[in-house]
Amino acid sequence: MTVTESLCPVCLARLPARREIVGEDGWLVRTCPQHGEFRSRFWHGPPGLAGWERPKTPRLGSTPAGTAPGEGCPFVCGLCPEHTQRTCTVVFEITGRCNLGCPVCFADAGTGFAADPTLAAVETRLMRARRAAGPANLQLSGGEPTLRTDLPEIVALAKKAGFPFVQLNTNGLALAADPALAGRLAGAGLDSVFLQCDGVSDAVHVALRGRSLAREKRAAIDACAAANLGVVLVATLVPGVNDGEVGALIRLAATLAPAVRGVHFQPAAHFGRYPGNGANAPRLTLPEVMAALEGQTEGMVRAADLHPPCCEHSLCSFSATYRVAPGGRLTLAGGGGCCDKSAIPAEEGARQSMAFVARQWGAAKAAPAGEQIKDDFDRFLAAAAAAPSLSISAMAFMDAWTLDLERARGCCIHVAAPDDRLIPFCLYNLTAADGTALYRRKTCA
Repeated sequence: MTVTESLCPVCLARLPARREIVGEDGWLVRTCPQHGEFRSRFWHGPPGLAGWERPKTPRLGSTPAGTAPGEGCPFVCGLCPEHTQRTCTVVFEITGRCNLGCPVCFADAGTGFAADPTLAAVETRLMRARRAAGPANLQLSGGEPTLRTDLPEIVALAKKAGFPFVQLNTNGLALAADPALAGRLAGAGLDSVFLQCDGVSDAVHVALRGRSLAREKRAAIDACAAANLGVVLVATLVPGVNDGEVGALIRLAATLAPAVRGVHFQPAAHFGRYPGNGANAPRLTLPEVMAALEGQTEGMVRAADLHPPCCEHSLCSFSATYRVAPGGRLTLAGGGGCCDKSAIPAEEGARQSMAFVARQWGAAKAAPAGEQIKDDFDRFLAAAAAAPSLSISAMAFMDAWTLDLERARGCCIHVAAPDDRLIPFCLYNLTAADGTALYRRKTCA
């Protein structure tokens, strides 16, 4: 048993909590004096929790200027002095508008959001976010960012502000409709596209996004490949809807490498617009995703290949990197990705993670060829390019039923709120059982 803290899913009161291990399952347990006991399973199946932990030496800093007064973590994000990890990725929302009405949407996009910030306001906020976060990676998000006609200018402003790696989070519809857009974004400095892609069949897209989208996803990938933009396919996993297509999505990505640089799975969490009661609705845990990957790829991807993160809390994600052989066969890359299971200082873990993401998720680099090959290192680079790499990863977001404040304090993915505070992603999107938000729509411009 491990002692931690959590919130009541009904009233969002902070409560003492514990992690209980029952066999190979992990449960988060706490009791609200008003609303009773809550038991939420956050880990189900092998590998067991005991062998999964990757300890980190915490990074404790001073209170940033944007931190609000209040009752302590998690009510004073900005980040507060209790936070143990620096910012690895800044999520920067540039619009609340969207051209889809997805039944599953973490941001609840397209419903009652304020007008888009002006280009001047975006520039100011980017500069402030860069000063607060340091040289972190940046993800431009929304809503659907491509609805802004000034998106290339925003990408250029992000680079000007000093963000070394800039990624676009998009559904890809605009990239498919206007292939030249990818070139304009690449010319402005965009490095990577985080492309919403929940599976290979139109049935999956209809269920999760409301319409057939398989053709548009492929067209968006082709446009990015032509513009030399790295692509990461991002699947929101809902039990019984698309958890049976994880293997097919890996095979598709392998056939599209090196244009596709990774596949990232996000089991749906109960916030935003995801329907259902988080106490009773089925949810996928990281071990179940690992098992699905192994079973559906017939062991080409093994659960044993996948390792805990070097940046965020061990219970939040897994990843591994593979070489793609001709025919789409995957073999585990030497070193197993960006990090192993040994202990690491939090600051160093963040540095490794940011470097790995920039290297792996950006466009594939041209390798030396012909007369350019002068030594063994050049030959190594040429051989590596002949077998491009593909990262496979997953992140388990926390909702009001699974929120573990130890994990939240180790978060490295921070939303740049309109009032310039940096707020951990899960806390920013967290909603109570009745839809009351902890942060989203409560931060002011």
